[in-house]
Amino acid sequence: MKFVVSSTELLKHLNAISKVISNKNTLPILDNFLFHLSENKITITASDLETTLISSVIPERVEGEGYIAIPSKILTDTLKEFAEQPLTFQVDLETCAIEILSETGKFSIVGQDGQDYPELPQLQESQRLVQIGHDVLLQGIEKTIYATADDELRPVMNGIFVEFSTNNVNFVATDAHKLVRYQRKDISCDFEASFVLPKKPASLLKAILPKEEFDVTMKFDDYNAVFAMTDYYMVCRLVEGKYPPYNSVIPKNNPNIVTVDRLDFYNTLKRVSVFANQASNLVKLDIRKSEMVISAQDVDYAISGVERVACNNEGAEIEIGFKSTFLLEILNNINAPEIRLELCDPSRAGLILPSADEFEHENILTLLMPMMVGV
Repeated sequence: MKFVVSSTELLKHLNAISKVISNKNTLPILDNFLFHLSENKITITASDLETTLISSVIPERVEGEGYIAIPSKILTDTLKEFAEQPLTFQVDLETCAIEILSETGKFSIVGQDGQDYPELPQLQESQRLVQIGHDVLLQGIEKTIYATADDELRPVMNGIFVEFSTNNVNFVATDAHKLVRYQRKDISCDFEASFVLPKKPASLLKAILPKEEFDVTMKFDDYNAVFAMTDYYMVCRLVEGKYPPYNSVIPKNNPNIVTVDRLDFYNTLKRVSVFANQASNLVKLDIRKSEMVISAQDVDYAISGVERVACNNEGAEIEIGFKSTFLLEILNNINAPEIRLELCDPSRAGLILPSADEFEHENILTLLMPMMVGV
């Protein structure tokens, strides 16, 4: 088996799928890329058993067909050192010996029999199919992935809950301290279904989707999901279990509505949070009628910071504390000139939303649990 391929084109695809490969693979063959040469196309697969990412490259020249597993690290490390040039791969399928011929040299690698590579899981007949815009899927992941948990006892919290209905699609993530719901009203299905997308495949999609130009074909059943894109095909195992009833924890009819410039609030918070206790990251918001006093202190080091920012408070004056790192993350993920804080009392979760519906077909809601301010 023999093929000629561009060094930079091959490296681009290998870099994209290599992020799947785990440092602690249970099967040694998973440390390899699977190359399948067929019909003038090279299909390259990387997997950790839970997630499989496949890409394809059109070679310049082809002789023969078959499967070969090539060690991922040595191949990518070698390709990084080449300038753009055609590389010739000569593969002996019986001995798994691989020779890479460049313009000035020859490199020898020993691979493994590609037939030993694990097969892709097959979806059940009860699978659902959804066509979704690449930009919608990307936004859903970007707006929520930061709020996913790392909880071994509750694995269902470690992914993004994707919920389809006849009216919209929701992307939800929570770590029990904060909850984000990104909703798209311009996407709907003729059925209701949901699944929990694990963080690793979500991160891989986040890296791939910005290069995509067309809709993504998504198929899923109770155990696996498939994402078909122009140059990539991903199969991932879904997180099993029932997602918490997130709608029941979102507070309704909060009496205190505070509007503030998002960028002013964000920059002020960044400055003041420098003075917060490193263990708690507590910042205190003293919300008055027309201004918000943001303060933080670290008693151990005798440091403190206070700054004011203009706001519009439609309710009573209130003093509430939040973890600054969480609040900054939330503000950084809302694309609106003004944000709205909806608060009830210092012991209950607050809502953070864009001050108005900036976009007709989407909205984002974030819930953040407060911290005790102390006396």
